[in-house]
Amino acid sequence: MRKLTSTNYYNQLYLEDKCALNELIHLLSKRWLTDVLFSIEEGNTRFSSVKEDLKYISDNILADRLKLLEHYGLITRHEDADSVPVRVEYALTGTGDQLSELLDHLCKFAEGQMVFPD
Repeated sequence: MRKLTSTNYYNQLYLEDKCALNELIHLLSKRWLTDVLFSIEEGNTRFSSVKEDLKYISDNILADRLKLLEHYGLITRHEDADSVPVRVEYALTGTGDQLSELLDHLCKFAEGQMVFPD
């Protein structure tokens, strides 16, 4: 849980207000978030298929990341109430698809251009 009275918290709020990119970077820095986004892009539309694709992610973290992606309008959650148990599927929104494409370019840049020290 985040301490809401810390200097770090106020600094983060200031940076997010200053430029939306800071908020996006803060969101994307959450562990597993981009991997979940990419997994859905690759066609893993159910919780179980994303979990299988990302075998080391915990159920709690996966559920949290799906909620975050939905909250920010990057994925949609569709429930089929007619099926028993209720079938839930996720899909990228147009914004999520655009972000995924941008992140793919950044990954390629990092792999081909960046030199990371050991």
